Amino acid sequence: MVNIDEKTRTVIKDAARKSTPLKKIPEVDEIFDNVHKANMESDNNPESLRISTDSKAGVKIGELSGGGKSRNKEAEKAHDHDTKWNAKLKPVGILDVIAGLLTIVFANSPETSDLTVDSMIIWWEGNRRFCPYIRELVINLDNGPHNSSHRTQFIKRMIEFSDKTGLRIRLVYYPPYHSKYNPVERCRGILERHWNGTVLNSIEKTMNWAGTMTWKGVRPVVRFIDKVYKKGVILTKKEMDKYNERLNRSTELPKYDVRIEPQSR
Repeated sequence: MVNIDEKTRTVIKDAARKSTPLKKIPEVDEIFDNVHKANMESDNNPESLRISTDSKAGVKIGELSGGGKSRNKEAEKAHDHDTKWNAKLKPVGILDVIAGLLTIVFANSPETSDLTVDSMIIWWEGNRRFCPYIRELVINLDNGPHNSSHRTQFIKRMIEFSDKTGLRIRLVYYPPYHSKYNPVERCRGILERHWNGTVLNSIEKTMNWAGTMTWKGVRPVVRFIDKVYKKGVILTKKEMDKYNERLNRSTELPKYDVRIEPQSR
């Protein structure tokens, strides 16, 4: 019999806890069924367009080693340790799922609900001329903290987006802990591999490199928002009352399927 002291026992328990897969919430199968149904309805409706959006980890800008292999004949020089950087860009990806057209919006700002919605506005303004018959936008999301259907600033901004564009909006969320199934997530790995080994020492260089990756044989549109967003914007319950009245939440899955009708102008 092996005697294990209390410290070792604690280490073993911590390791086991960290390696245990995250539990599925009870509704996970119903949520996936709803996502599949909503996506199929959109894809088969000529007046509906489905996009997938998400942000990725911030990209540090500076003479930093990102690992991997450089595509240059001579290896680029970089600091051994990421001790100091000039900026940190937050990329937001927006994918037209059926057409395979990707837009990447960079901002020198923390991730916020306003950044997410402003990125979608930039995407729509650049693409609406190609979508003259689109009346509905179905948006695949991963239920993150800044785009949750209960994030007050996000809901406020999405309602304003709907009113401004005249588009019906349907927010369709993947289950918690299953963000990898959100279609835009597949683009993230492509971008990481594309600039693997490159020293991203300026905003211009970072955007240029992002613009030379390909997704389904097409290069993305890359944009930059020169704005620092305020974090932690929250509306009061009284302020949210008028916006909550505009929401049509699914009876079965109110957190994971939300519809917004534009107000007539």
